[in-house]
Amino acid sequence: MTASAPAGRDRYSTVAIVLHWLIAAAIVFQVLLAWRMGGPMNPATFAVTQLHKSIGVTILALSLVRLGWRLANPPPPQPPTLAGWERALSKITHIGFYVIMIGMPLTGWIMVSASRLHIPTVLYGAIPWPDLPGMAGASRPVWNKIGHNGHEWLGWGLYVLLALHVAGALKHQLFARDEPILARMAPGAAPGRWLEPRLLAIVAAFLAIAALGWTVHPPPPGMAAPPGGADHDHDEDHDHDAGDRAVAAPAAPSATPAAPAAPAPEAAKAGPAAPAELVRWAVGPGSTLGFSTTWGGATVQGRFKTWTADVLFSPEALDRSKVTVSIDVGSVDTGDVQRDMALPSGDWFDAPDHPKATFTATRFEKTGEGRFIAHGRLSLRGVEKPVNLPFRLQIDGDKARVRGVTSLDRTAFGVGQGEWTSTDQIPAQVSVSVDLKATKR
Repeated sequence: MTASAPAGRDRYSTVAIVLHWLIAAAIVFQVLLAWRMGGPMNPATFAVTQLHKSIGVTILALSLVRLGWRLANPPPPQPPTLAGWERALSKITHIGFYVIMIGMPLTGWIMVSASRLHIPTVLYGAIPWPDLPGMAGASRPVWNKIGHNGHEWLGWGLYVLLALHVAGALKHQLFARDEPILARMAPGAAPGRWLEPRLLAIVAAFLAIAALGWTVHPPPPGMAAPPGGADHDHDEDHDHDAGDRAVAAPAAPSATPAAPAAPAPEAAKAGPAAPAELVRWAVGPGSTLGFSTTWGGATVQGRFKTWTADVLFSPEALDRSKVTVSIDVGSVDTGDVQRDMALPSGDWFDAPDHPKATFTATRFEKTGEGRFIAHGRLSLRGVEKPVNLPFRLQIDGDKARVRGVTSLDRTAFGVGQGEWTSTDQIPAQVSVSVDLKATKR
């Protein structure tokens, strides 16, 4: 009874104390992260921005819990020795903190939801966080400006309140022996003691948190190649992965093959030779359609998980061969969930308006033994351009494998809008690779 009574009279409850220091630490950490978010959007600043958003949502949740707890559990009365103006300033400061602790994450959420550069929020790289509804369309710039201006002004207000709050706490702790203000949030702190251990521990803890916020390097977006495509969907004629690498290794030109020998007299008597058979191929599991680029000097590799290929091809009937590949651009997989949520947006592949990319080749050229070039056209984001795909072909009985690589100019198709049109961080040229395994039908 004696031990628990002071908690209700002269200090905050344990729950309120824990929430207070957690939120305070998160705010200091958040401020340091914000100072590091300027400059080009490379993988490092992208990772810091994502962590900043995650911490902001955490502060919002903790602040709402703290407010609910305060309403249900009124704080202890202030020391009777406080002057009237001190009581009024303390009340204004506390109200201001709640406005900022809740308002800053909300305005940041508005900014993200109404941003033209749509970068999805995934809390701590694991929990998808939705955008606020009603932020798209013609009202987006207005909402974005509201969020941006509100976030900025609340940020300046935070600095002012932090200065007032810390100055007030130090004033009462260091110069007023009869006003145990610090002890309300640090039970046992003796007012008037300059070398109060609890005060020194608080200062040391916040210096460590500030140093962590300034030096922490959250992991950048995944840069490794995503898992292989052994489980990709396919049907008799098609496979997502199969068309991917059909453009994998560039074919070196070689001498034109020798002309066929003249037919024997018996063959001549038999009449003209029948045209070569055209083979339809069914693309099988393990085929992949991938791409590779760099972002801020780091390699980014990806693939499309859903695509189909209609392959009608024979080395002896190139003039009648035809290949059509249809790619679901929304199925992009780069091994990083936030990037994979952003790439189908209007700034990149624009999947809502152009869900499919299509490559069609009707002219093939043999450049060497087992080496060919498919001359076709690629339609992407509503833009159609000629594309040549060198590839190597190996046929063993009723099995075939095609591998090749080519290069595309992403800017020619409008892939990368706004600040992403710049090639400083992400180059214009993107390597496209195909590794196709097929069986004769």
